[in-house]
Amino acid sequence: MIQTNQIKPDMPVVCSEDGQFATVDHMEGTDTLKLKKDKSGQHHYIPLSWVTSTEGDKVKVDRPGDQAMQEWSQTPPTGTGH
Repeated sequence: MIQTNQIKPDMPVVCSEDGQFATVDHMEGTDTLKLKKDKSGQHHYIPLSWVTSTEGDKVKVDRPGDQAMQEWSQTPPTGTGH
C-alpha cells in the first residue's frame, strides 16, 4: 500500500514506461492526486489506485503515459471539499 505522506508537491509523475507525464500539485482528499496545470492551464486528477510506488522521489503509475492522459479527470472527485 502506498503511504500518502510520501507523496509531496512537485514530485514528477512517471508512467509504466518511466517517462514523466505530469507533476504532483498535492493530495486531494485521501485517494486522489491533483496534478499541476498542463500547458493549456488545466489541472488533472488521478486516483491513488494508479500509483505503484513513490521510490526515488517520483510517483510511478501502473499505465503508459498516453493511456494515463486519456483516463485522467479534469474535475476533482466529489467529496474532496472542492
